[in-house]
Amino acid sequence: MFSNGAVPWNAAIAVLAKLGLHSKALRLYLGMLSRGLTETPRTFPSLMAACSPSSAPQLHARAFLLGFLPNPFVSSSLVSLYSLSSPNLALSLFRHLPSPPTPAFNSLLSALPSPQNLSFFAEFSPNPRIPNWVSLSFALRSCSHGGFLPEGRQTHCFALKLGFFPSLFVSNALVDFYSNCGLREDAASAFASIPAVEIISWNSIVAITAVDGLIADAVGLFNAMISSGKKPSVRSLVSLLRSCGRNRGNFKLGASFHGVAVKLGFDLSDVFVVSALIKFYGSFGHGGSSVSLWENFEGEKSLEGWNSLITSLVQCGHMDDARKVFEEMSSRGITPDSITLSSVLRAVSSSSWPSLAGVSLIHGLAEKLGLAAEAAVAGSMMCAYSRSGGGAVVPRVFEHVKDPGLVCCTAAVTALGRAGDGGGAVEQMEGMMERGIMPDGVSFVAAMAGCDHAGMVEEGRKMMERMEEVGLVPDRRHYCAMVSLLGRAGMVGEAAEMAARAPPDMASWMAVLRSSVVHGEEAVGKVAAKAISDLGAWSLMKKDVGLSSVEIKEKPWSCL
Repeated sequence: MFSNGAVPWNAAIAVLAKLGLHSKALRLYLGMLSRGLTETPRTFPSLMAACSPSSAPQLHARAFLLGFLPNPFVSSSLVSLYSLSSPNLALSLFRHLPSPPTPAFNSLLSALPSPQNLSFFAEFSPNPRIPNWVSLSFALRSCSHGGFLPEGRQTHCFALKLGFFPSLFVSNALVDFYSNCGLREDAASAFASIPAVEIISWNSIVAITAVDGLIADAVGLFNAMISSGKKPSVRSLVSLLRSCGRNRGNFKLGASFHGVAVKLGFDLSDVFVVSALIKFYGSFGHGGSSVSLWENFEGEKSLEGWNSLITSLVQCGHMDDARKVFEEMSSRGITPDSITLSSVLRAVSSSSWPSLAGVSLIHGLAEKLGLAAEAAVAGSMMCAYSRSGGGAVVPRVFEHVKDPGLVCCTAAVTALGRAGDGGGAVEQMEGMMERGIMPDGVSFVAAMAGCDHAGMVEEGRKMMERMEEVGLVPDRRHYCAMVSLLGRAGMVGEAAEMAARAPPDMASWMAVLRSSVVHGEEAVGKVAAKAISDLGAWSLMKKDVGLSSVEIKEKPWSCL
């Protein structure tokens, strides 16, 4: 068939391996050996490309027997083959090579998990003969996916030092890296240096600009990408839709991106785009559109989409519908996660008929799934119990949280206060600070609202003092809570004085007006009514449920 030399056999094996005819390449190799021919170093790279990773030890032994391991082509191919199934073995082999070749280095860099591959890159990159632009691209991709900002910046500097930046592939990788790290200006700088922008970089720069809320700039970049003939990706569309959903004035713009998704077929096939569309319409109160999108979706209905629909319906106030969607999801065998449970807990506790039994049922499911101790689920559970008349369960839920952060602790304070346990809310605040968790303004509002519900005036005053001790400045919310507390306790004059010291706020003066009506403080009522009129909220005052039309007519608010 061939001459007695190994060269034509090597060439034929290489061609078959390159064409993907691996079984034929292996048969040809065995035929070569049966004729008494011995392999050359050029035989092994093609042979290893045709073999499965399980054959690596045999080929390794054969190459060692023939003394071919020092050959860079053989060692590089062997490292690449090992890296497919045993990256650590490949790493051990690589370390024993006298002159590690760049292809083997890149194969290992791609195969090793993060951050191990970054440590490997840092170990060998000082050797100027090893890394190339492929190495840098792999390292930047690992930094991007893992959020390793310092390592990525070091790789950027290394690329500058070696002269690989600006270049097409490294610049594109830098745009993607900085975009994933949320650094729009750095991403834009790398983007501007690209000689020929690839689709990944276009979508990365559009996404990060949209995430930063610069919707006009993001739309301009999106249009430029379309004009350059590049196709939008799922990532750019999802980012644009999320950005539009955060601004009440961008409904038409978001709907136009829905049209782009329809044109590209994403509305029927990609669950991430459909989920973003569902959330977008939910943020504008269009629950029916969210349901329609999900019903018409032809792809696999994964948990991501179910969560988006439930969250959207809750956001629209369709609590009973959200509960029914959850029941349908469960009937299909989809296991909920923490996002699902948090949304369903709110739906069950905020529906037209809040159900303590329903909250307890979700609590049991969370326990079964091992999610009850997660801070997000526990926070939602405590709020749900407080809305459904199960405030006594709140402390027990909090006790089992593995690592309660600020949000979870604030949820516990809110739930206890809403349930009428003002003392428990204050005690929870003190416990939070003892654990080294610094409360924020929301935490203090929740504690003061709890004091308001329980009529705990002195404790409310102490909360205001504690705010100043921790360096927080009270805002309208805190003054309003304190004014309401003083007014309910009959200290109407002091409540009016505090409302006068606070930033102008209609809610505070409305609280003063209500308490003056209840406690018969006519003079204070006149002051409150005038303040409300000066704020342009007189019509709202007359509509307030706490003041009947009879009271407004009977009380001598002649000052108006």
